Amino acid sequence: MGVVTASADSPSESGRTGPGRRHWLRVARETADDLATDAVAREQAGKAPLDEVSRLREAGLLTLLVPAESGGGGADWPTAYAVVREIAAADGAIGQLLGCHCFLSWSARFLTEPSRAARLGRRHAAEQWCWGGGLARQESPLTLTKARGGHVLDGRQNYSTGVLVADRLVVRAVRTDTGEPLAVVVDPAHHGVGVDGDGDTFGQRLAGGGNVEFDAVPVAADDVLGSLSADEDVLSPPTALLSPVGRLLSVQLRLGMAEGVLAEAREYSRAGHSPWYPARQAGPCQDPQMLAVYGELTVLTRSASALTDQALEAVHGGLARGEDLTYDEYADISVLVAMAEAASSRAAQECTARALDIVGARSAASRLGLDRFWRNARTHTLYEPVAPRLRDVGDYFLTGAHPPFVLPV
Repeated sequence: MGVVTASADSPSESGRTGPGRRHWLRVARETADDLATDAVAREQAGKAPLDEVSRLREAGLLTLLVPAESGGGGADWPTAYAVVREIAAADGAIGQLLGCHCFLSWSARFLTEPSRAARLGRRHAAEQWCWGGGLARQESPLTLTKARGGHVLDGRQNYSTGVLVADRLVVRAVRTDTGEPLAVVVDPAHHGVGVDGDGDTFGQRLAGGGNVEFDAVPVAADDVLGSLSADEDVLSPPTALLSPVGRLLSVQLRLGMAEGVLAEAREYSRAGHSPWYPARQAGPCQDPQMLAVYGELTVLTRSASALTDQALEAVHGGLARGEDLTYDEYADISVLVAMAEAASSRAAQECTARALDIVGARSAASRLGLDRFWRNARTHTLYEPVAPRLRDVGDYFLTGAHPPFVLPV
């Protein structure tokens, strides 16, 4: 597999400079530490994450990917991935909220002309928008009907991330006259938009997820970002990168949750607690069975992380290639991200489940909140199942078939 890689001196896909990667990683660690202090209480309360969005906004993370010259953080995608992973390790739901925001707020740069994307970026930075919604295919689809001065949007989008706290929604809608799927940006405060929180999932309860109803919502021509058609005559290779870019955010989220639960379990074990030898005196644990489990989960997580690093390098290289990217190169990138999805899914599910075994019966105590990692990881992997991605990898390996253009839920 000959994936595209970015050279050491390649510019980021934004072509902008900001405070720098070191600054944003420090901000992410500080924000994650802040979120970790009350993560259990917030998750158990299950309120709409208005306060959490305020913390992200104050840290400057909502404008992380906006070019510096437009008033944003000027960061590149590798930096954004690292920030999402850091936040997810402390709070998986807020990591998902931030990842979805980054993906949707940046999608205009893939889908529309630079001048329109720049205008959106400047407003995003000036008004500190939080973005929510989703571009994945769904049944029944939202519909976009031609009307005087633009279009009219109708339909219901079920359970999308961030909609309970979003200042802007990005959704997928199908034109009633042509059947073409389009990405549309909508102000949720607009007349005809109704948002509810009836999702009631057992995990990712702080991701701001909910359902949205659109009843004859006017959509101006400027609010139609671009086509989401999977037809290679319409979809250029650079635009197709929207798929692996978004899916790699899901990978970082899973790895963050796996690393987060292992870190919390390790602190508990270092206090000398052992589920197999509860009478053992406190102190550094040398229980062979526990050490073997930690070793297995560490190898699983590090292996997934190494594969993810390869996928990240390929995605970054594809973004740097711009209009020179070919469909074969895009296929290589997409398949590598699919492999990282499979590896990270297994790591997240194994670590979040077996960490409870490491801690033992005490892990059932609600005050520890260790169950939130398993519930968050399992909920996310239910919405983003890995089986289709494994089929894509197998089909590519066996026949060379290009993977389909699939956007994250």
